[in-house]
Amino acid sequence: MRKKVTVVGAGNVGATAAMRVAEKGLADVILVDVLEGVPAGKALDIAEAAPIEKHDCRIVGCTNEYLQAKDSDIVIITAGIPRKPGMSRDDLLSTNMGIMKTVVKEVASVAPQSILIIVSNPLDAMCHVAYDASGFPKERVIGMAGVLDSARFRAFIAMELNVSVENIHAFVLGGHGDTMVPISRYSTVAGIPITELIPADRLAAMEKRTREGGAEIVGLLKTGSAYYAPASGAVEMAEAILKDKKKILPCAAYLQGEYGIKDLFVGVPVKLGERGIEEIIEIRLNEDEQKALHHSAESVHKLVEDMKRLAK
Repeated sequence: MRKKVTVVGAGNVGATAAMRVAEKGLADVILVDVLEGVPAGKALDIAEAAPIEKHDCRIVGCTNEYLQAKDSDIVIITAGIPRKPGMSRDDLLSTNMGIMKTVVKEVASVAPQSILIIVSNPLDAMCHVAYDASGFPKERVIGMAGVLDSARFRAFIAMELNVSVENIHAFVLGGHGDTMVPISRYSTVAGIPITELIPADRLAAMEKRTREGGAEIVGLLKTGSAYYAPASGAVEMAEAILKDKKKILPCAAYLQGEYGIKDLFVGVPVKLGERGIEEIIEIRLNEDEQKALHHSAESVHKLVEDMKRLAK
């Protein structure tokens, strides 16, 4: 019997993720959105491409109909709104908190054994909402941030050195935002540390570009934000889980003392398998890296405290 993945949110990220799950032959897909007709239309469009792309995965779109998501193995949540002109940060946080809470409660009622992959922003904060609303164990609530941020770093390294992206491994830790922590010391090209291949000033510029990767794309698009790479990040995580790959990826995980951080979702290397997060990998950080990671965690903590204030 084929696996089932539900994608909540049929916008650019969600629809692209749904398409990639189907085209990789990973699972049947349920695409859910509040907008009447949109998930059904996009699902039909993806299904009509199946004869060309040569896959037999079934894809169904529905409006606010979570019964279709029954017994899903994985639920990828992209639902939420972007910040609009005149909207305060608190307004954005409050609105997306409400959306996430509603979605997760619906999902938990029909797919209580599922693994949640959170893509909605502000990502680290939304992981906390999903964790609290679902009642799931921490291993089954995972944030997609480090995979995306590390992919951007890897792309920039490949551009800089004119080498295949397949040769490159890189880690970006911490929260998904301006305080993320690219770890150049642990990033390699065919096993060679990039610190041996790229001058320090160029590395610093690439780390900065990685931190500002999302903003760079927003600036270029003018009326939207990135969706191809975020969708790919979520699908790489889903594939690792569905195929029980035991793949080590940087993801937002609920830490309970690891790296000296407690009760926060922060991006760290984890092993992904059929049970979700099967292990949190603690790499040895130097003093500057540890300080930067804790600074990033403090930014996440502030968001969580803001949510508590808004919830009162």
